[in-house]
Amino acid sequence: MPDVTTELEAAAFRRLLKHLQARTDVQNIDLMIKGGFCRNCLADWYRDAAVERGLSMDRDAARELIYGQPFTEWKTRYQGDATAAQLADLAEAQKKHPPQG
Repeated sequence: MPDVTTELEAAAFRRLLKHLQARTDVQNIDLMIKGGFCRNCLADWYRDAAVERGLSMDRDAARELIYGQPFTEWKTRYQGDATAAQLADLAEAQKKHPPQG
């Protein structure tokens, strides 16, 4: 059963990536406010998992995998400036979300 569990988890993760790549209207700050993580967190977690298994992966490669394109390109195309309200909401949300790691 562990192989099936891993396959299902991988399929769900791939679907999440496709969903986030299609929803470019959803800003990372909004994900952080509501969920306590964002696309960059996913990239960091992916890179951490690779490094734990002895694989070499830098931050840019991990982010490109998560974003489906280079991060700088995604940021230029889709990332807007955070509003004062978003920044205030993020500060409040960070008090509630456990630290990532």
